[in-house]
Amino acid sequence: CEFWMKEISFLGHVISSEGIAVDPVKVDAVLQWSTPESVAEIRSFLELAGYYRRFVEGFSKLAMPLTQLTRKNQAFVWDKNCEESFHELKKRLTTAPVLTLPDAKEPFVVYCDASKMGLGG
Repeated sequence: CEFWMKEISFLGHVISSEGIAVDPVKVDAVLQWSTPESVAEIRSFLELAGYYRRFVEGFSKLAMPLTQLTRKNQAFVWDKNCEESFHELKKRLTTAPVLTLPDAKEPFVVYCDASKMGLGG
């Protein structure tokens, strides 16, 4: 047991009084990820990235070109859209914001959106 810690790493997150952030060790793994060359590699990347989807606004829409390559009977063609999606996801995951809880004493508004490509907040 450890007490009076300022922050703790837990299940791939760093939890502190400021909020919840992506664990820097996981961020390093994302940075080192090379361009996927198969459906299995895309799935692995999307599984890691998807775990942190709450840190990436518009994750579903951004990941769509990669997600489409994982569908059955879909030819594996890595195009410009896939490349842009892959690099943008890496960028956003490595610069993810610290998520904080709203101050219950202050008023706040919750916004949510949806489209044919995904749900978001």
